[in-house]
Amino acid sequence: MSETPVRVRFAPSPTGKLHVGGARTAIYNWAFARANHGTFILRIDDTDPERSTEENTQIILRAMRWLGLDWDEGPEVGGDFGPYFQTERAEMYRAAAQRLWDEGKAYPCFCTPDQLAADRAEAQARKDPFQGYQRRCRDLDPEEARARIAAGEPYVLRIKVPEDRGDVVVRDAVHGDVTFAARELDDFVIQRTDGTPTYNFATVVDDAAMGITHVIRGDDHLSNTPRQVIVYEALCAPVPTFAHISMILGADGKKLSKRHGATNVEEYRDAGYLSDAFVNYLALLGWSLDGETTIIPRDVLAAKFSLDHVSKNPATFDPKKLDWIQAEYLRTMENDEFVEKVMRPALAAAGVDAGEHDAAWWDALAEVVKPRTKFPADVVTVAAPVFATAETLTYDEKSVAKGLAKEGMGAVLDAAREVLAALPAWEPAAIDAALEALPEQLDVMKRLVFQAVRVAVCGNLVSPPLGETMALVGREDCLARLDRARAMAL
Repeated sequence: MSETPVRVRFAPSPTGKLHVGGARTAIYNWAFARANHGTFILRIDDTDPERSTEENTQIILRAMRWLGLDWDEGPEVGGDFGPYFQTERAEMYRAAAQRLWDEGKAYPCFCTPDQLAADRAEAQARKDPFQGYQRRCRDLDPEEARARIAAGEPYVLRIKVPEDRGDVVVRDAVHGDVTFAARELDDFVIQRTDGTPTYNFATVVDDAAMGITHVIRGDDHLSNTPRQVIVYEALCAPVPTFAHISMILGADGKKLSKRHGATNVEEYRDAGYLSDAFVNYLALLGWSLDGETTIIPRDVLAAKFSLDHVSKNPATFDPKKLDWIQAEYLRTMENDEFVEKVMRPALAAAGVDAGEHDAAWWDALAEVVKPRTKFPADVVTVAAPVFATAETLTYDEKSVAKGLAKEGMGAVLDAAREVLAALPAWEPAAIDAALEALPEQLDVMKRLVFQAVRVAVCGNLVSPPLGETMALVGREDCLARLDRARAMAL
């Protein structure tokens, strides 16, 4: 653990919904902060005026809350290093740029796009290995520069990369030391003609001002890093430890996109995935606890996450593995948690009147429903016979044809009704035992007896265990269903 308290940030641009890749980056930052007793900062990089909207910001905040990634500083919670929206930090960027200009570490450039294009073409023609900015304005007389600015001539500010700067070595916790040749770095723009900062400048000003110790982000940012190191050095700010995490690929080996299916957090939330299962799965896309463990509860992730176990190789998004993890989380939930977090919300969303039942009844229902649930919406389907009544139960035509519309099934229902009505205790074991005795008594195959009763009570040949289901439905309603089904039986 670093002697300096860990401070990390997740800095999304509110230009759309939170992508799976962005969510994983947020998870890694959150987990790293928690594992190191550090601070997790949420910063909104909203400098794209056309695409950054308040609505998109709220979408990101909702996604973060659903993921359970609580931030220590940022929107809605504040902090000592705000503001936490880049649009509110414009004066800080201008001041930092002016400071570098005053110190001779930046300079105004008046080159037009045509001039820059001509210089680039000339460099290509002479096969110059350096085809970046040719530093035409680097040594302009300060008086001349001020006069041109006073005359209203447009200009940008460029960083003055030291001519004796050696290769830039990026210390990366995932990739190791990555070296970039200094000769490939031009005097890049840090402030545009309209006075707004470029990304590479603004992000460094923010990270330096907020005391960020570790920058954990996608490896598509690795190529930006040498320029950012130059800015850190110009600002005389400590360079953080970088950790560039691998890309997420689809099954075809290409970057995950909409053609592979759902790609944003809201789609998975709306599909019924549990946030704990989703966070668990995304954490495994490039990180491993021990190379074997798949189910990693949130508290374990927060305690054990380490950059040492982050892979530099791309990760492949596997929907089947996500579904398996989802099923495991549901299967291992305590019944009371399953009732409150999964069953009740799912039933309410479907408009099902759950009625009044005691805790023991809900516990019994959870035992029946939970093993057959992959998504919350499955609760409604699996529990449908329980929440129906004799009058509202829907009968599947094919099930009726196979289970009831056969010679002798009327007699089966009559016998079943008689023994069930006489049961002293309406319990699963007693119900099953009563039905188990009928095949020998009626000289009918056991399968046919249970099919007939199942269709009569559940409306379908497929249902949870019959005795458990009937116990939940209740004796009176089960007998009424048998009476209703009798008219369909032969």
